[in-house]
Amino acid sequence: MNSLKVHIPINPNLYLKDPTSSELGRSIITQSIELLSKIGFEAFTFKKLGNQIHCPESSIYRYFENKHALLIYLTSWYWAWTEYRLAFATANIQSPKERLEKSIDILTHVVKEDEPISDTNEVLLGKIIFSESSKSYHVKTVEAEDKKGCFDAYKSVVKRVSAIILEITPYFPYAHMLVSTLIEGAHTQIYFAEHLPSLTDDPHNQNAIPKFYSEMVFNFLKGALND
Repeated sequence: MNSLKVHIPINPNLYLKDPTSSELGRSIITQSIELLSKIGFEAFTFKKLGNQIHCPESSIYRYFENKHALLIYLTSWYWAWTEYRLAFATANIQSPKERLEKSIDILTHVVKEDEPISDTNEVLLGKIIFSESSKSYHVKTVEAEDKKGCFDAYKSVVKRVSAIILEITPYFPYAHMLVSTLIEGAHTQIYFAEHLPSLTDDPHNQNAIPKFYSEMVFNFLKGALND
């Protein structure tokens, strides 16, 4: 992966003040990832974050309306970063089958290495996404937040991989459904492997989940081609 710093664009509707515009804002992002990974979203508060970064709680509210808005920002950053990874990894691959294989691998593997493309700890953020990201859209305000573009980065990833599926099976009617099922299912299985291992299989094998979903997707598409 590129060793240069890469700017990951974020919808300006997702914050009150751009956290990348100041040292405090950047600290809010990096330290919120650290704190969320330790205590979880329910226990996380801006007061605790302020104590960790030695700033008044009110200063954090200048950047984000509440902790839910901060979680949406973090999940959006993760999906924008994931799309960057997908684009980079598949740019020179001609075969749509190979591009889909690479995409599934990226979407279903646990993030193991903090890549030097940004100041964000992608390993810890990945853990937050697997355990907490559904809380960003399983809310009563989801439709209103969707209109603001809160989930555009996630939808863009689904659209990108769906387009590859449609290269392989142009008339397949469930491309978006298949990709979102792949992502959400993989996140659930990764969470189970760490916390509820009896609900999954071979939890200590880091390749088991990617292999399962790769076989699932291609077997599903093979069946569609034969219909």
